[in-house]
Amino acid sequence: MLAVVATPTTTWYLLLAALLFSIGVVGVLVRRNPLVMFMCIELMLNAVNLSFVALAKKLGDIGGQTTVFFVMVVAAAEVVVGLGIIVSILRRRPTATADDIAELKG
Repeated sequence: MLAVVATPTTTWYLLLAALLFSIGVVGVLVRRNPLVMFMCIELMLNAVNLSFVALAKKLGDIGGQTTVFFVMVVAAAEVVVGLGIIVSILRRRPTATADDIAELKG
């Protein structure tokens, strides 16, 4: 008996990226914990990266992969700064929500 193995197409990757992006959007809109919101934003960035790479592969263009590289560099810098701020706030006030952090604007 031969097993039929389906190779993933670009459509599969785009559907997965849409699903991941949707999960991230729902997480940002529903949750009030800043750390969870931050992780959902990172999930949305990775979903966009997946769609860029899938489309770059389909079109045979390296531009999408180059864009992903720069997005990952910016996301790493965001994690360093943003996560440090969020963790320092949550250490002082463990029950802080996104509404409490919004009051820091001044």
